[in-house]
Amino acid sequence: MGNAQSYVVPSLSACCVYLVYVHIYCSYRLLRTNVLYDEKLPSFVYLYIKYGSKALFWRPGCLHTHTANQPEVVYTVLNCRLQTPLLRRFCSAAGYGWDYPDTEYRDVPLCFPEVLCRRLLLMALTDHNFQLSPAGLLRVRQSVKTLQPVDELKKGPFRLQVRVQEYRQLEAGQEVDVCLSATSRTGCPVWESVLTLLSQNKLHKVSRRSPENKHGRQPDDVKQVELRVPRTTGLQCVWFFSDCSPYRLLSLAARLFGNRSQGAPSLWMLSVCLAEIEKHKGVGVITAPVSVSAQFKEPLLVPGRVTIKFWETTKDVGESPAIGFHMQQHGSDISHVTGLISR
Repeated sequence: MGNAQSYVVPSLSACCVYLVYVHIYCSYRLLRTNVLYDEKLPSFVYLYIKYGSKALFWRPGCLHTHTANQPEVVYTVLNCRLQTPLLRRFCSAAGYGWDYPDTEYRDVPLCFPEVLCRRLLLMALTDHNFQLSPAGLLRVRQSVKTLQPVDELKKGPFRLQVRVQEYRQLEAGQEVDVCLSATSRTGCPVWESVLTLLSQNKLHKVSRRSPENKHGRQPDDVKQVELRVPRTTGLQCVWFFSDCSPYRLLSLAARLFGNRSQGAPSLWMLSVCLAEIEKHKGVGVITAPVSVSAQFKEPLLVPGRVTIKFWETTKDVGESPAIGFHMQQHGSDISHVTGLISR
């Protein structure tokens, strides 16, 4: 017994030292610069530790400033590669089909580059100079645009970047705009997404319900699709990053006992809307250059059923037609997502 303990204790100590060195110390050293390489990124373990420490000591809904001239939060990752297995899983989970985008004339889905930015986004939200608590951030708006087909990212190493743009004080709390972007190997911008996140003041009860459709009245030729929302929306290890809330992992036990407090991720809802529109309207409506704006309303509890409506609309006289879309709870007027696809 004594000999066994003499081997076990040093082995465990060596493992602990190795894990601390690899997952914490090396990640700490990497984050001393704002330009990194895809081959060497900080571990999720270290980022979760930073997330937990900020969530524990920083109060949501308050702006935390350290100096008068707060340094800008921006991270760039070079030599990124498009991961085909992850792309296939995303397409299957978001309703495009397991063979997408290998079918002819189809581009990489519009929302997929955000999946590639998941670690980059977590790096920005846990940065010491990010002025809000990362816990409980709500995605309230998003705008996505492509300047070139996303397929350009398949042709070689590309660059990803995250940049915190602007903070705004509201009655409900603090809003922040975070810009994600992808640049091709030739240095040309390909894709950009601006996320508007709300750090809610707990003393203020906020509802994201909107009584009227900002994108105009729905015409008579509205097409609609009814979908079943499964208990798990697939690719959970990716979706929970889209809402900046690793607490989703902690809710697994509650879901096993039938608790419906788990909501469908915002990125999944937007991806499903775009997938259904492309199936019925054709790939041309999403072909670059294109812009998509979306507002996220009430959370979508799973499992459940939703109705996706889409229609052609013209914002102003002389402009090319755009496509409005709306996801709502099946059989009710509870709105989850409204949006507009335009050029």
